[in-house]
Amino acid sequence: MKMKRDIVLVFDLDDTLYKEIDFLKSAFNDIARFLSSINNKPSEIILSEMIHYYESGLNVFDSILEKYTISHVSAKDLIHMYRNHKPQICLSQERMELLAKLKQNVFKVGLITDGRSIQQRNKIDALGLSGYFDDMIISEEFGSEKPNINNFKFFINKYGDSFRYIYIGDNTKKDFIAPNQLKWCTICLMDDGKNIHKQSFDVDITNKPKYVINNLNEIETILN
Repeated sequence: MKMKRDIVLVFDLDDTLYKEIDFLKSAFNDIARFLSSINNKPSEIILSEMIHYYESGLNVFDSILEKYTISHVSAKDLIHMYRNHKPQICLSQERMELLAKLKQNVFKVGLITDGRSIQQRNKIDALGLSGYFDDMIISEEFGSEKPNINNFKFFINKYGDSFRYIYIGDNTKKDFIAPNQLKWCTICLMDDGKNIHKQSFDVDITNKPKYVINNLNEIETILN
């Protein structure tokens, strides 16, 4: 890959750099172990039931508490556990190598992610992402979330308008509206069937990315 020192490359996090379903299952696993300690039901069975409720489109926490008639724990308690647990997730070797290569060959690499600070920071720590990014915008810390244009203008305000800006995300409902408005190059990573938020390209032109890729390694081809 040739040096591209005129590029600021900005990534989404969930379902772009890793699969958010892995975070969900990690949280469910912790919660299942907690509920197992209360009712002595094997945690593996509780976890299986929670995943079944999730896949069936039911309210997972209400359903599991009702099934085991656990009254001294609320769904709110389980949501708190979900958001604050230390996730057992990891970045693939291929993804680490790509991010390291991009960090060496473009001017700056950034991250824009929506969510609560502690939840997103726990993901970033578990994935070991900090060293790959020069700037990380987390919506709760920043004060606004996508598609707010300010989350993206942060980079222009910091580095100026002489660079080429590229954004890589997956959510066709909100990821590409602001960067398209700012005339950034937008790239959508296709859902491989495991994404939490399903994609639809039957959207307004303002929502559509310029490029659609099946693998993040295709970024190199677009950059070249």
